Amino acid sequence: MYIAIEGIDTAGKSTQISALQSAYPDAIITKEPGATAIGKEIRQMVLSAKAQNKKAEFLLFLADRAEHIHEVIKPNLGIKDIISDRSAISGVAYALVQGSITPQELVTLNNFATENIYPQKVFLLRLTKEELEYRLSQKELDGIELRGSAYLLSIQDALVEAAKLLNIQLITIDASQSRENITKTILSYL
Repeated sequence: MYIAIEGIDTAGKSTQISALQSAYPDAIITKEPGATAIGKEIRQMVLSAKAQNKKAEFLLFLADRAEHIHEVIKPNLGIKDIISDRSAISGVAYALVQGSITPQELVTLNNFATENIYPQKVFLLRLTKEELEYRLSQKELDGIELRGSAYLLSIQDALVEAAKLLNIQLITIDASQSRENITKTILSYL
């Protein structure tokens, strides 16, 4: 089975992926972006903010996604369990918030890059504004987190919209629950 854990920064994706890795020790653990050799280079290019055009940045992410599908997902699909930190849903969500590409273009380009291969189950770890702001106050913020809670919550809403556009059902989980309860909920769907 190919599953993905989605959510905004601080939602607990890494924590849940670690718990799933314990439950499924033979699973392939991967992420988007940056899971392949080329993907790591693309990630560095994007993080360096050298791309002056949002469409160019999005196309770099699509290149990463295409390589990820080719190198990691397709060779293991149906053979091993695959657990991914993020998926095409995140890529579409961030692009929706930027607004430089139409929703239909996003769907068409992602279908092309992924060869229509998407996770079979996607879990969205959803935070309230209050919980998000508390978690942000407890850590040193990275570049995305410095954009603030309103920006991150707009990404969270866009994750739901992106899943609908890609015709992927989300299993939404309240991320303010205990780590153990979240893990139990995820495992109950698997």
